[in-house]
Amino acid sequence: MQPRDHAEPESRGDEPSRVTERRSAVPELLGSIPVLGVDPRREPPDWIAIEKPAGMHSVHSSRGDGGPSVEAILRVAWPPLAALEEAGLVHRLDRETSGVMLVAAAPAARARLRLAIADGSIRKTYLAAIAVRAALPSSGEFRLWFSSRYRRSARITVRDRGDGEEGVCRWRTRAILDDRRLLEVELVGPGRRHQIRAGFAHLGAPLVGDALYGGVDASRLALHAERLVVEGATIDSPAPEGFGGRGDRSG
Repeated sequence: MQPRDHAEPESRGDEPSRVTERRSAVPELLGSIPVLGVDPRREPPDWIAIEKPAGMHSVHSSRGDGGPSVEAILRVAWPPLAALEEAGLVHRLDRETSGVMLVAAAPAARARLRLAIADGSIRKTYLAAIAVRAALPSSGEFRLWFSSRYRRSARITVRDRGDGEEGVCRWRTRAILDDRRLLEVELVGPGRRHQIRAGFAHLGAPLVGDALYGGVDASRLALHAERLVVEGATIDSPAPEGFGGRGDRSG
């Protein structure tokens, strides 16, 4: 997948602007990580958006299971990020999730953007694939409570109400691909650990490739952060080729 160019915002009524024209101050690649978008309202920019590959940790893992993290690559590739907490990452994606991530270029910007993530001002849209036979309505919303049984628990416990942190998702079916259903999922608010994965599994529709929560076998977890809307700009990360279709299956 080629890096997307950056853009100055182009207003279209109430629609957020998309990034299409490159600005020279930020490289197209930070190490092996493509830059998808740059803050169009400030120079130097307060933030950039990058494209995380599947199979890479967002931040350093003490378990030592999987090579360099996004955090480590950013620290080396772009000096302004070297001294920032988590190299400026505003939020995280699971190791096996791909797609767009937001990176702040200064401490004050990171604090501001993390608040915007928490209050829902930054909109996050994902693509997810489930088995076509899953008994899930074509569209809907869940409001569930998420908690860990202990600090390093691999799985998240989900309840319909009560203990834990509340997580909200809205979804609609985008397409039927072979024996899979492709969902567009809006993650509302700050997001909880494994919110989409554990939430849909709780509803009886685990994601394709998610062995932890009972999903059907596949070559990768079928979860991709497709779009981020931040401060009036829309950053898109097209799904990898074959995402959610037969070509994604292992065996």
